[in-house]
Order: sequence, then C-alpha cells, then structure tokens
Amino acid sequence: MHTSLKKSVAGLTLIALGVAAGWGLSQWRAGTTHAADGADSHAAATTERKVLYWYDPMSPTQKFDKAGKSPFMDMDLVPKYADEDDKDGKGLSVSSQTVQALGLRTAEVVRRAIAADVDVVGTVLLNDRDVSIVQARSAGFVERVYARAPGDVIAAGAPLADLLLPEWVAAQREFLAVRGLRDESLTMAARQRLLLLGMPQALVVQVERTGEPRGIYTVTTPRGGLLAELMVRQGMTVSAGASLARVNGLATVWIEAAVPEAQSGPLQLGHEAQVRLAAFPGEVLKARIVSILPQANSDTRTVRVRLELGNPGQRLKAGMSGQITLKGREQPALLVPSEAVIRTGRRALAYVVHGPGKFHPVDVQLGAEIGDQLVVQGGLEAGQQVVASAQFLIDSEASLRGVLPAQPSASTPVQGHGEHGVSAPPAAAANAFTVRGVIEEVSATELTLAHDAVPALKWPAMTMGFRLADPKLAVGLAPKQAVRFTFAKQGEDYVITAIERAKP
Repeated sequence: MHTSLKKSVAGLTLIALGVAAGWGLSQWRAGTTHAADGADSHAAATTERKVLYWYDPMSPTQKFDKAGKSPFMDMDLVPKYADEDDKDGKGLSVSSQTVQALGLRTAEVVRRAIAADVDVVGTVLLNDRDVSIVQARSAGFVERVYARAPGDVIAAGAPLADLLLPEWVAAQREFLAVRGLRDESLTMAARQRLLLLGMPQALVVQVERTGEPRGIYTVTTPRGGLLAELMVRQGMTVSAGASLARVNGLATVWIEAAVPEAQSGPLQLGHEAQVRLAAFPGEVLKARIVSILPQANSDTRTVRVRLELGNPGQRLKAGMSGQITLKGREQPALLVPSEAVIRTGRRALAYVVHGPGKFHPVDVQLGAEIGDQLVVQGGLEAGQQVVASAQFLIDSEASLRGVLPAQPSASTPVQGHGEHGVSAPPAAAANAFTVRGVIEEVSATELTLAHDAVPALKWPAMTMGFRLADPKLAVGLAPKQAVRFTFAKQGEDYVITAIERAKP
C-alpha cells in the first residue's frame, strides 16, 4: 500500500514537470514569433517608398500635399513617388497604379509591305483623245443631209451629207481631157492634182473607170462613235476647211477623279485602279492612270487625275459616277497606330516603352497615313512598343520633368499629314494645349468646337470658336466629327495649330 502511494506521487510529479516544460517551450516560440514580426514591420517601415506629392492623372500640373479626391473629377488622387524617375534622366517612370488608372495601352511598331491606296469618287467622261472632225475639202453646196442629230451613235463610214463641189468637177474634166491625149507624164500630173485637191483615192479611181466626172461627193465619218456636233444643214454653202461634224470615239472612256493634295504625291502614270460604278453593282472594272493634271485646285486642295478604261459594248456612259480605288506600288514601311503619335505644328512625338512603367519620348518623322496607321520614316524601329493611349497625359508629365527631346528648328517642319490628321507649319507656340472636342461648325478660317475642360487654363467644358493657323487644317473635316486638337493663344485669339480625328 505504501509502495503504490509512492508510485502515484511520482507519476503526478512527472506530469507536472511535462506541463511546465511544454508551457515554457510555447512561450519561447511565441516570443520568437513576435520578435520576427517586429523585425519585419521595422524592415517594411524602413523600405516604405517616399511620396513627393499627390496629383490627378487627368490634370498632372496640379499638385496636392495629401491624398484624397480630385477636385476636377470623381477619382482618387495618385501618389508621385521619389523613385519613379529614370536614373539616366532621359525618360520617365510611372507607377503601376497610375498606369492602371490611365487605362494605358501599347502597340508594336511593325514593318510590312504597304500600298498607298487612295479611295475617291470619279465621273465617267468621253475620251477627248479619240475625236474626229469632219470637214469640207473644197468649197461647194450642201445638196442633202442624212437623218442624223447630235447624240446619235453612228458606225464608221456612215454618210452625213452630199456636197456639190464645182472645183472638183472642173478638175475631173481637165483630167479626162489630158488622159485623152495619151501622154503618160501629163496624165500622171493631172491625176496627182486631183489627189492634192483632197479627192479620195476611191473617187479618182471611179472617175478613171467610168470616164465621167463626179460632181456630188458624199461625206462620211472616218470612225464610229458619238455624233457630238453636226454643223451642216441642207442648202448651206460651205467653204474649204469648214467643219461639218465632230465624232467622239466610244471604244475607251475616261474617268476623272479629284484626289486630295496630301494623297496625290505617290501617284504615277500607268498606276492601276479599280472602278466600281453604281450602274453595275458588284462589278470591278480595271483602269489605269493616263494623266495627272499639273495644276491643283486652290479652293478644294485637290489634284485632278484621269484614268482610261475599255468600253466594250459601249456600256459606260458619260456622266456615270462610282468609287475609284487608286492602287499604289507595294513597298516595305514601318507602321504605328495614328493615335500613338502626338503631332503639333513643329514636331511629332512617340513614347517608347523600355520597361514596366518606363517610357522614353522620341521625335519621329512621318510619311503617309494609311487608314488608322501612320508610316514612320525615322525615329522608331520595328519591334519597339509605343504608348497608344493616354500619351497626352504622359507628355504633360514629361514636359513638367523636362525630359522631352530638344525642339526641332523652325526650318525643319514635321513631315507628312494625312486624311485623318493635319498639322500646320507655323512656329510652335510656347503655351500650347491639347484637348478633345466635337466639331459644331466648319469654315475656311475658323472651327467651332464643343471641347472638354482645359484645367491648365481653368476652362470648363464649353463650345467656342477657334481660328485656324492654316486653312489646310479644315480639309476633310465636317460637323459632328470627334477630334483631338492643339491650340495656343496668338494675340487676342486662340488658334488651332494641329488637329486630327479622335479615335472612339
């Protein structure tokens, strides 16, 4: 009994020691964990990024000393960190939060073969190179006029009028008299005289065969086509060389189109074109450029281009209209989306992506605009990524930080302008503003636009008129079009220096 009691006491003692040891071990682990957490918190505190200021991405020029809501629109202010600038000073960095807030998109610079096709409206015309004039070869009288009228389509050799030509009759009698003398040389001379008077070879042969003079001569058309003019009437007296009719051939026709001056440069004689006429839906006709007129229309800023195409069956009628696609020759070129380029009166800029949230502005030289793509002639390379949206806000930030490339000289204008974007060549304004708007009215010297707010000028969204720096800026614009434009104050006026159609 005593022995069993001792064993029970010993067991309880061991259990108590085990509990105490377990509690101590748990306390040590807890202390270690708290110490580690404290160390991590301290490290996080020491590595926290320094905020320089807060700003609204839609108005980056305004700075705020604390976080909160933007006074300009319903969005939170974004922090500007001290470590966001590139170390080399040639570009700028934007936080991922700002990139997401801006909805920034990028696009790749691609190289591919392009053909600068131009779509215009054309009108069918008669081919003025295929015209015949019928004249009287000698003075005489109109004995008969056949049933013809202007506008008739006649065949080659169709009779027009019978003329009595007294001079021909006298010359024929003299020829017949000489021939009776049997003198070969005199006969040949008399025969040659008939031909020089304008008698057809067939008429001379007939006189020789019959031995009788032919006083009545039937005037016929040398070729078939449209009888455009008929200037002879029965009973008239005609003089030598008088015009009797004008015939326009119909084997080929012209199509004349007015091509915008900005798109006329690549066109060359012989280039092919596709013609789609309203009279023949679904049918594509082939034509080629035969003439580019040397003078542009100063009012419409267009160049007249003539195309020629065959007219089998005389289906094509003068006055018909249709869509013309002028095909350019394919050649390799670098292309970027039009919206990726910021164009002003003196330069064109693109922002190249060279790392997550890192952008570098470069000057680019532009070529033609093809659809929603721009040809790049210098400044970019194939495979580079460029900013395709919100680049105007990045450009404002770049201006504030002074990382933009040096301005080109006044003697180096921005190259190229297209149907969807035009830049004027005046000197760049020091205080230029770029904003989106919708055209209300268009004139040769002024645009009225309903534009967005301009925070830098403390302007709310409103409708107002802007003077144009160059009348060319209004070409191709119409009311209700959404545009993106750059303006500056010149004297007492606000003047648009660059404008392009905005992407939806």
